[in-house]
Amino acid sequence: MDVARIGLAHGSLDEALARYHMLRRVADELHHTLGILVDLPGPKVRLGTFGNLPVELDTGQRVTLVPGLHESNASVLGVDYEDLLRDIHTGDVLSVGDGAVDIRVESIDGDSAKAIISHGGTVQGRPGLHVPSDRLGLQTPTPEDLHMLDVFVDEGIDMVALSFVRSAHDVRRVGTEPYPRGPLVIAKIETRSAVENLPGIIEASGAIMVARGDLGSELGIEELPHVQKKIIRDCISGGKPVITATQMFESMITAPAPTRAEVTDVANAIFDGTSALMLSAETAVGADPVNVVATMSRVAERADQEFDYDSWARQIRELRKAEKADRNERLTDAMTSAAWRAASEMGAAAIICITESGFTARSMARFRPQMPIIAFSPQPRTVRQLALSWGAIPINTASRVDSLSLMDDLVIAARDAGHVRSGELVAVLAGAGSTASRSTDVLRLASVP
Repeated sequence: MDVARIGLAHGSLDEALARYHMLRRVADELHHTLGILVDLPGPKVRLGTFGNLPVELDTGQRVTLVPGLHESNASVLGVDYEDLLRDIHTGDVLSVGDGAVDIRVESIDGDSAKAIISHGGTVQGRPGLHVPSDRLGLQTPTPEDLHMLDVFVDEGIDMVALSFVRSAHDVRRVGTEPYPRGPLVIAKIETRSAVENLPGIIEASGAIMVARGDLGSELGIEELPHVQKKIIRDCISGGKPVITATQMFESMITAPAPTRAEVTDVANAIFDGTSALMLSAETAVGADPVNVVATMSRVAERADQEFDYDSWARQIRELRKAEKADRNERLTDAMTSAAWRAASEMGAAAIICITESGFTARSMARFRPQMPIIAFSPQPRTVRQLALSWGAIPINTASRVDSLSLMDDLVIAARDAGHVRSGELVAVLAGAGSTASRSTDVLRLASVP
């Protein structure tokens, strides 16, 4: 895997910190570049814990919803949201665990609500309870989110996912330093408001996650494939990585192989242009997480072989021409497009991107070149953040590269690391100006010595 996600909605902060340190230690032992992402709980409503064993909620069964109760069983469902009874209405259908169970509210009393299981299923742990986001009175990020984030920023976390984003203002409220000095902020698109405010959210974020569980509940599942395609296209056009998440290989929580429909879904997400695929319960509580990751890797590698690289690059070029951009953005568009064409037409073995913030590598990744993107950066956190970017092989370099001779040194470094061979041609792409200019303005074609 390229990125490890630590969900903070489950377990204690101390347990999450222990996982973080374990991941860092193992990645160092393996000499493997691993980005680490913490996923903030946000204002997501969850049921009180069912414990570690699965519990069956049967269709037609009557249950009681009790705000503030920390435990749940087959007949009484605790809910961690004190204002639940104010925000739900009689007749509402609330989904549990990304649609595993549906509950229809029949009456709302003084301190609880009576409901019936309209579609039953199995639950465990602390599953989410979907309440329409436009009714929730909770703000994103919550004070608890910001406290947990402060702890992980002090630890040097690479990325943070922000739950239940509704506008760009929610993203700006995170308040961390811009990446790479601070973490890459990933906005989770899982509300109707987020879809409506998508351009501003993309602009304010470092990356985007298509969180399909709650998004499917908000919009209706028939809308989900089309919204997913639009989010991915708009993110990649803007040079932002995008993650497709939720129920990718859900059946592999217990089964040794995914369903045929899940395999097709994963491949189609890749054909849509997604930068990354995320596994959740499959690896967090699944029976064989190593097998899940290995299976996902095989499916993704095979789908990459069938990806329509030329058509995608032309589509991105046309989208960028139609969008408003400042001078630096137009310069970067021109240079990365030229690098893609030159590398493709000359049969380059790789595109070497030299970047401090990761901007050049992410801008190049938009075009999905058929050759690898070798991204050199003097910033260790940039290197780990680039683990999220499509096609990137991030490598730490000892110092800032600001001369042609140092660029030549990196071509040799790429050769010595086994990524290219002597006699092959590479494209070298860099921003020669200041980091603040955020533009890419140097392109060279070089033969590997």
